[in-house]
Amino acid sequence: MERQILLIDGDDTLWENNIYFERAIEDFIAFVGHSTLAAAEVRAVLDEIERASKAYGAANFARNLEAAFRRLAEREVTDGDLARVHGFAERIRAHPMELLPAVEPTLAYLAPRHALALLTKGDYDEQQMKIDASGLAPYFERTVIVPEKDEAAYRRIADEMALEPEYTWMIGNSPRSDINPALAAGLNAVYVPHPHTWVLEQAEIHPNGHGTLMTLATFADLREHF
Repeated sequence: MERQILLIDGDDTLWENNIYFERAIEDFIAFVGHSTLAAAEVRAVLDEIERASKAYGAANFARNLEAAFRRLAEREVTDGDLARVHGFAERIRAHPMELLPAVEPTLAYLAPRHALALLTKGDYDEQQMKIDASGLAPYFERTVIVPEKDEAAYRRIADEMALEPEYTWMIGNSPRSDINPALAAGLNAVYVPHPHTWVLEQAEIHPNGHGTLMTLATFADLREHF
């Protein structure tokens, strides 16, 4: 294969991320202990708040948890309650980095063959901290952190990096942020599903005929195609 440009997502593509949020949400729901709402209904309230906030990362998650708790609490909210709620998010930030299986050897295989760029979204400082903790930065020619990954962002990145769409691939686990907008921007995409992708990142994939779509079972499978 000719040399390609591989844009690679971070959260839940290179390292575990959402599973820690899911555990925090389970603990939050148990702490709320609502007398009439089922766990799924409490989760729906939080999802609604997160969808409206249009923000990403542990710091924003803490604010969303607090907003959900204030809406759901069946008692007067105390400082102790808020400390407990914020603690669920702080636990995520403190969790050790956990790379997904075969990520590092796969990057080591790909880096000499293609141009690799790490493209992740969220709070800049938080995402940079993850990149640093991962130890993966040396495999990438460039790292890019954006607040949102939508079609406009991909078109802007393609212009800034002078990317040729025919030879450019976005690799990630999120249909909403990695696959659909990259295809809409005329790039190719590789979908690597993760069993715990955030519910707000899930969507039906929409191939549009402008770019090639590939679906792989694991990140390591990239070695068979690139």
